[in-house]
Amino acid sequence: MEIVGVLLFLAATVFFSGIIAFAAFIRQVDQYERGLLFTMGKFSSIKDPGWRIVIPVLQRIRKVDIRIKAVDVPDQDAITQDNVSVRVNAVIYYKVVNPEKAILEVQDFYYATSQLAQTTMRNVVGEVSLDELLTNRDDIAKKIRHIVDEATYPWGIEVVSVELKHIELPENLKRTMAKQAEAEREKRATIINSEGEVVAADNLAKAAATIAKSPGALHLRTLNSINDISSDQSNTVIFAVPLEVLRAVEGMQRCMDGSNKN
Repeated sequence: MEIVGVLLFLAATVFFSGIIAFAAFIRQVDQYERGLLFTMGKFSSIKDPGWRIVIPVLQRIRKVDIRIKAVDVPDQDAITQDNVSVRVNAVIYYKVVNPEKAILEVQDFYYATSQLAQTTMRNVVGEVSLDELLTNRDDIAKKIRHIVDEATYPWGIEVVSVELKHIELPENLKRTMAKQAEAEREKRATIINSEGEVVAADNLAKAAATIAKSPGALHLRTLNSINDISSDQSNTVIFAVPLEVLRAVEGMQRCMDGSNKN
């Protein structure tokens, strides 16, 4: 029994030692990663996802994430071409397309890309006026992306897109722009109102010409207006009698006076 126990102990020891030794030789590369194998400090090959054998002491593996990353570019003080001080922040999306260059050509590609984006954004903002910065944000973002992408290409980095998140203006400039926008709205309202008055005046002139050409049209219009006003008992109506009616009444009065004299 003692011999059997010793054998079982030795078998278990060998089994667990084998697992430990196997684990020491195995490195796992995930699907979203690529592994750079270094043998005695020298780059050997790129390892695809899966379990990879690595000889301890002689070899080591460096993993690189190839997923798209977002770099939040902090607020940057910049002066536009027309000497307006602004604060701009952005976000840059990039990914590693060449893991070998990303590790061998630059010390920290994440930090290097962030710093390059900051300086590029300040330079590009300084080349445009404030109006262009506010109205052509997409074009400016594309220009920043193009410049950063060209600079990071030797590092094995591809810049996917750049988005300008926020442009902060000085407070006095905000008030000035608000006044300008209000004046512009008042200008448009005045123009629209005047155009409406012109159309109304034309229509009234046409209506007056039509009524003048048609005998009795003015009387019909007057009766129609009286009918509309009489529907509301609270209204006080001052009725203006047409001159023709007054003349007819005067004629009738003269006829009656002549009859009485006879």
